[in-house]
Amino acid sequence: MNRTRNILYLSFLLILMGCTRAKNPPTQAKSPQAISTNTSTPQVVNSAPAPTPTPATPISTNSPEVVTSSPKGSQAVATPNPPPTKDKLISADGIGVARVGMTLGQLKQLLGGTAEFTVKSPFIVDFDAIAVSQGGKDQFYILYPTLLRLADTDVIEALVTDNPNYRTAEGVGPGTPIKQAESVYGGATLAYNIQNESREYIKFAKLNTKAIAFRAKAPQGKPFAGVYPSAKTELKQTKDFQKTASIGLVEVYCRENCPLPKP
Repeated sequence: MNRTRNILYLSFLLILMGCTRAKNPPTQAKSPQAISTNTSTPQVVNSAPAPTPTPATPISTNSPEVVTSSPKGSQAVATPNPPPTKDKLISADGIGVARVGMTLGQLKQLLGGTAEFTVKSPFIVDFDAIAVSQGGKDQFYILYPTLLRLADTDVIEALVTDNPNYRTAEGVGPGTPIKQAESVYGGATLAYNIQNESREYIKFAKLNTKAIAFRAKAPQGKPFAGVYPSAKTELKQTKDFQKTASIGLVEVYCRENCPLPKP
C-alpha cells in the first residue's frame, strides 16, 4: 500500500514540475477552519487557494514597460533583501523549520503548540495543501496530490510559500522583482506549458539546483509576467518580462532525495 501511495505521489509531483507553467494561485477562503498541532490528521476544510503575496514595490528606473533579461549598459539594479534568519530561510532542504523528507508528525513535534495545520482543498489544480500558520498568518504550505491525504507518518515531499518574510540566503523570495533576482542568479527565462495548467515558472542562468522552483507573479491586469511570442506551441518561453513582474511563490521539492517507503 505504501509503495503504491509513493508511486502515485511522485507521479503527481512530476506532473507539477515536469513542464514549465503559469497562472496566479487562487485566493484563500475567508474563514478556513484551523486545527492544532496535537491532531494526528489535519481537518479538511473547503477553501480556495492561498493568496499570492502583495507585489513588491517596482524598481525605480526609466526602463520601458517590458525589459529583457540581459539589457545593454550598466543599468542600476536594486540590491536584494538581506539574508533571512534561520527560521525564515528557503533552501534546497526546505522552508524555515520544515524539511522535505521529514514526516508530517515530525514537523508537528518540532513546532509544538505554536502552529496550526489547516487543509486547503483545493489549493491549485490537482493539488491540495496543508497550511502551516503561526500568529494568524500562513507561513508555508505542504503540497500533495488531491488523490491522497497526508497522515502523520507520511513524508513531506513538497513545500511552497508565498510569505515574503521567507527568502533564500541571497535574499530572494516571494515579492522579489524578477529584475532584482537576476542581479543574484543571472538572466531569467520565463516559461509555461498550456498542458500543465499554464503555470508560469522562472529559471535563472546561475541557479543550478532542481530542488527550488520560482513561480512568476504577473503585474495586475496582465495574464503573464513574461512577454511571449505568438507562436502556436504548447511550450512558451521568453527572456522578456514586464518591468514590475515579481516572484509569486517559491517551491521546494525533495525529488530523488525523498526516503523510500517501508515495504
